[in-house]
Amino acid sequence: MRHGFYGRALEIAVIGVFAVALPMKSQVPPRSQPLAALPDAPTSAKALVPVQSASDYTLAAESAVLHNYFSEAFGPYPLTVSAVVAGYHQARHNPPDWREGLAGYGERYASDLATSVINVSTRYALAEATDEDVYYYRCTCSGVWPRLRHAVTSVVIARNRITGRQVFALSAVAAPYSGPLVATAVWFPRRYGPKDAFRMGNYGLLDYTLGNIGLEFMPSLMHGRSKSLMKRLHLENRHLGGPTQ
Repeated sequence: MRHGFYGRALEIAVIGVFAVALPMKSQVPPRSQPLAALPDAPTSAKALVPVQSASDYTLAAESAVLHNYFSEAFGPYPLTVSAVVAGYHQARHNPPDWREGLAGYGERYASDLATSVINVSTRYALAEATDEDVYYYRCTCSGVWPRLRHAVTSVVIARNRITGRQVFALSAVAAPYSGPLVATAVWFPRRYGPKDAFRMGNYGLLDYTLGNIGLEFMPSLMHGRSKSLMKRLHLENRHLGGPTQ
């Protein structure tokens, strides 16, 4: 898959996110340590990612997490986004080996939706295995730049569900590459390989980043009927945890 300049720009952007966020990773204390006795995150981490302290962290109910998974994987948002992306791929004749017309659009839509479902399923499965909280918590800070920085760095920083401390978000970082890896290995033409999967995964990671930015800023911009409509369509439910944190 040829992405040219934009593909390389995304790769640089991904590396930049890691370069900014990895120094903020804090050490996870032993699970046996009581939650109330945990110290706050280092001052530098709190300055860059001003969310709740570990002692104030509240774990979301399992039923809410399950509901959120189905909403992210099969709700109106992924169905709509997959339809739009499939239309873009259809217009670009990508992959060129596939048919055109309604039949070709159906193939591309099924491919894009399946890739999305695999990404979401992988993220939730990895989060379950590593005790990571998949929810996004809005910043307690003020100002556009601090909140934007918080949204971007939250892509690679998560909460440990046992300790409440900040950890490297393996599930969020690895998941966007799982779907493309499966797609290029199973149903894409044979000439597609891991390099193409990596490039497509970069776009998936960018989509996740943009989703965090939307979750950070959109709730404060939506009012009245618009906010109620978003709730009915589950558009506000994309890994967003509780009230402003």
